[in-house]
Amino acid sequence: MNMSATQEPIVVAKSVTKKFGDLEVLKGVSLSVNKGEVICIIGPSGSGKSTFIRCINGLNPIDGGSITVKGIEVNDKKLNKLELRKNVGMVFQQYNLFPHKTALENVMMAPIMVLKKDKALAKKEAMVLIKKVRLEGKENSYPGELSGGQQQRVAIARSLAMNPEVMLFDEVTAALDPETVKEVLVTIKDLAQDGMTCILVTHEMNFAREVADHIYFTDRGVIVEHGDPKTFFENAKDPRTKEFLGQIL
Repeated sequence: MNMSATQEPIVVAKSVTKKFGDLEVLKGVSLSVNKGEVICIIGPSGSGKSTFIRCINGLNPIDGGSITVKGIEVNDKKLNKLELRKNVGMVFQQYNLFPHKTALENVMMAPIMVLKKDKALAKKEAMVLIKKVRLEGKENSYPGELSGGQQQRVAIARSLAMNPEVMLFDEVTAALDPETVKEVLVTIKDLAQDGMTCILVTHEMNFAREVADHIYFTDRGVIVEHGDPKTFFENAKDPRTKEFLGQIL
């Protein structure tokens, strides 16, 4: 939980709808995330969670409503996606690292190629990030030489290298074995405590309870219920929320 959160919204979604063919995946989703807040989105598979956060950084265009990030309208036809993605980092379930590049090279790539940073500066900053995600000594390892949890932490460092204001995490522990889940969650917790605005789609309920400022429960494309962790977990009101929590807690 982030003590440095402000009352200044940085991500605002209003009545967001999204269809894939005839299937309406998002049915009017609205939420607001303040700078420095940690938001967890939970719910059954197929409830629209991942689709929603992919809409935030423009990976999925929306069909209705609006999403703004730092005042940038994500659905604007004239949107500069590069400008948006400088502000919004995203880490996926699959690490998507370049297998022929070392951990350090993976982290350095975007600052050099996208931000046009000097190579020496990019390397210096990448080393700081590798230390931040607790991977000192692994700078020169290739992805194939790293565990899943280590690869995921390289992916987090790579996203941080763009110096984003908001970090999106889409089920980042889903593909990991139980031993390596914790090391990734510790890394995210460190980020949250440093004041990073984080939006997480997760099945890790204990983690959500511990780090989130606010929890949203989605089902069938709508937000059913939301609240602070204590209220949400101990005093859920909606029958769908209670049933979901009853199955997983």
